[in-house]
Amino acid sequence: MPLKDRVTPETGVAEGLAYKCRQLLNHSETAFDAHTAIAPMLGGQVDGDVATFGFWTPELQDQRVPEGDVFLEVLSPKGPLDLTRAHQQVTFDRIYLPVSRYEAHTFCAARGMMAGNREQGGDFYCLVWRDAQDTWHRILDPLAMSLPFGAFAPAELYDVKAMLDRRGDKAYWAQFAGDTPHKFDPPANILQIHVPTATAGGTLAALTRQFERMGERVANDLTLDPLDQIFMGYDAVQLLPVEPTTTYETGPAFWEELDGATDEEITVDLTRPDTTNWGYDIVISGMATVNPVLLESGRPDELVDFATVLHNFPTRPKKLIFDVVFGHSDNQGLDALNHHFFAGPNMYGQNMDYKNPAVRAIMLELQRRKVNFGADGVRVDGAQDFKWWDAGTQELRHDDDYLDLMSDMVQEVAGTKYYPWFVFEDGRPWPQEDWELSSTYRAVIENQRDDPDVFQWGPLTFAHNTPFIYGFWLSKWWRIKEVLSVGANWISGTANHDTLRRGTQVNPKLNINTRLGDTQMEILEKAYDNPAVSMLTYAALPGVPMDFLNATARANWGFIRNQDDKYGVKVVAEEAISLKWQVDEYRYSVPGNFRRLKELGYETRADLARFFEFLPALVEVTEYDLDHIAKLLNQVEPPLAGPGTFTVSDLKKIARAWMDDMHEYCNVSNSMSALDERQTQFMLDLRNFRRANRWLRQNLGPEDYFDYVQPVDGRVLFTSYRKHEGREVYTITHMEGGPSGEFDPLRLKIPGLKGAGWTCALRTPGIGPDYISGPIVLRDSMGLVFTRGM
Repeated sequence: MPLKDRVTPETGVAEGLAYKCRQLLNHSETAFDAHTAIAPMLGGQVDGDVATFGFWTPELQDQRVPEGDVFLEVLSPKGPLDLTRAHQQVTFDRIYLPVSRYEAHTFCAARGMMAGNREQGGDFYCLVWRDAQDTWHRILDPLAMSLPFGAFAPAELYDVKAMLDRRGDKAYWAQFAGDTPHKFDPPANILQIHVPTATAGGTLAALTRQFERMGERVANDLTLDPLDQIFMGYDAVQLLPVEPTTTYETGPAFWEELDGATDEEITVDLTRPDTTNWGYDIVISGMATVNPVLLESGRPDELVDFATVLHNFPTRPKKLIFDVVFGHSDNQGLDALNHHFFAGPNMYGQNMDYKNPAVRAIMLELQRRKVNFGADGVRVDGAQDFKWWDAGTQELRHDDDYLDLMSDMVQEVAGTKYYPWFVFEDGRPWPQEDWELSSTYRAVIENQRDDPDVFQWGPLTFAHNTPFIYGFWLSKWWRIKEVLSVGANWISGTANHDTLRRGTQVNPKLNINTRLGDTQMEILEKAYDNPAVSMLTYAALPGVPMDFLNATARANWGFIRNQDDKYGVKVVAEEAISLKWQVDEYRYSVPGNFRRLKELGYETRADLARFFEFLPALVEVTEYDLDHIAKLLNQVEPPLAGPGTFTVSDLKKIARAWMDDMHEYCNVSNSMSALDERQTQFMLDLRNFRRANRWLRQNLGPEDYFDYVQPVDGRVLFTSYRKHEGREVYTITHMEGGPSGEFDPLRLKIPGLKGAGWTCALRTPGIGPDYISGPIVLRDSMGLVFTRGM
């Protein structure tokens, strides 16, 4: 049936929504209360055969656009639309539906629209208006629940209720149902995952299959291989952001309309979204749904599937934690949202206008809809960036009230209402120059005292940690003492997406701990997958340990983003040093690695390394003048490998090739054959030890002890004694330096250590299973855990 015959406007319903909006704005106690009640009415939603659409449209007021020039544009593909196809041209039927408005809100309702689901595609929509010159302008839906072609294209009407009703983990949620919302407790530990590099497939569906495979093997008591082991032993999985991100600055667009369009029909050149991004370059618009790049099928159901496989995991359910980014928008957000959303530029792009009640309510509604996919917990990125300008004091102030609203949000999944567990990354007063010294990492914890389970990233988890530089551990001693006394509500560990990225940017000429490995690659890999550091984190320190999959897989990682055109060369210049840390001549020579750079003339690692010696210096000395950089590169003798004669276009091609090649190089599947089963098994045993001794999360008590062996004598030995209800755990770890010399760990003068009954429970790789107790020589990255009464 033609679209114009199938879909009819329901003007009475739209007028009813506009009237309800009017009542709320006129009679609510505050403007924020009104917008909080209006926000759930926004976006495209399905109720039986009727679809409703709500938009916050202050830009129409700014332009004084009359209601007769505003319509809902509905687009329906005339032929097959395959969301798994890389490229296609599709012709759409088009109709325009009338709207009802009240002040800055616009509503529409229609009967007969096709809503998308797992099996079928839906109609696409957006708001449009025409100006006095009969030029049409689009307003996209920031609360869209399906964006097959990204945040800068019309949205797909999606049957969210049907998607959530079909979820397969209802029994999991039912156990938490009650008269009051359930509050989720902290997990024992967390696995942090970047979906595109976690599996060869690089999608949520591929990651779901990985957990399904492990689940079946666990259920059938089959042997786990190292690839399985690095995923196992965790209470929770935290995904790096899965929201739509920026797109290519200079194109191509994923939705490109061709010439010849009429009011009844348009033809669109469609490209399956294929950007690579580490997840944090978001545009706020579309935050309620899933980045289409991560969807194998193009269906947001894949995120529900992933939640389900975690919650139904054999022997013990795993929690799902979403990482959300509401503290800023990339500058591309200016093309997706009206300017009222923004409060001005910052180092990331744009500040959000948190004091605008409509913006505040819409952003919280985006959070509510996203978490309702089935997350048990939420990690808030960059909480120190939630700020507003205080005109009275002429300063930026932290919006802690907004953070309170985030953690006070009641979610509902499968009929169960609950409060997710919340973690905030907050390093205030960052970016103040002395932030590493000044930050307490407790600002949010102390401001939300009514919630004892609010967490923050701890000081050893924040960005600038380099555990492969000599002296690191004793230089951090004052922070470690803080962890011991107040770390119960901190995320612990030194390997996450931020620390590993920062590690690859360290100058190799610094005082590097060469005892970690024979090459720079070995040093970096062991630094962030260090058995002694992990033993310290899991068997001694308070808090909730978190591991980054790329670190435990000894895969690579970096700042991955291929959308930049203007600053792409500069970003690559900053990342160039990672070549020294993560790529050796052999890895570069592997046929499948760095194929784009090889095609551009960098046939060997040495060719690329020489180019990378010049590029960062020229970026700095020319203050990033690309024309000047190209001219200077052409004067190098002997000539550099590459295009022959450098142009600005060549520099941008090289930058793009580096990002795309590194994205492929960082995939965990590339490291599978090199995984050491002794290390992966040890780490799994260590994680299971923590899960069996959850009391270790608490701060050290009066009977506990932690110190380093003195005199230091050229090595750092940490010792820890923890006691809880008759159970005792004694840990000794060699953090750095030369060999300890032979000694008996159980004969050190440590309070509580005296007496018999100790059992060696854990040994780092390199210490044989025949070691039970007695004299031993500990070397860098070695450690032991003894238990008693357990």
